Amino acid sequence: MGTVRQKLHRQLTRLGRDERAVTAVEFGMLALPFFAVIGAILQTSVVFLASQVLESAVHDASRAIRTGQAQGAGMTLEQFRSSICDRLYGLFPDCAGLHVRVNVVTNFQSASVEPPLPSPCFAPCDWDNAESWSAGVGKSVVLVQVYYRYPIMVQLGPLGMSNMADGRRLIGSAAVFQNEPFS
Repeated sequence: MGTVRQKLHRQLTRLGRDERAVTAVEFGMLALPFFAVIGAILQTSVVFLASQVLESAVHDASRAIRTGQAQGAGMTLEQFRSSICDRLYGLFPDCAGLHVRVNVVTNFQSASVEPPLPSPCFAPCDWDNAESWSAGVGKSVVLVQVYYRYPIMVQLGPLGMSNMADGRRLIGSAAVFQNEPFS
């Protein structure tokens, strides 16, 4: 019995001193958190970039309303959506998913920006408010709101980028301006 115990003790001692494959074991323990952090950084960057591109696209497309070009050409809501979509550089997987509201407001103070989703939303978080198109006339104060439910690839629970119950992130852009005095 003593020899078996001594033999087992020697084997365990040798195993404890063996440092082969330590790096592989350490990598295995650290790989998941490391790649999760890298994925979260990349996801945050993509969402931030998409938000900035949407903001720029809405402001650029709204210029046609502000200068009266949209009204003169008889632009429709779908054409305005297409104008925004042309400026999104493929960052949005489905431009038909853009929710667009263009309304004339009384003045700048009465411009109220509200997301078109119920609060709180429950999956699948469908649009609550209807789209609208009213570009106004010369000197009208116009509020343009565009929203998109952006897909989030890396889900990290409460630390993730999603702000909707269905795992997507609502991003949006709003612009309020006074049309130029066109006829």
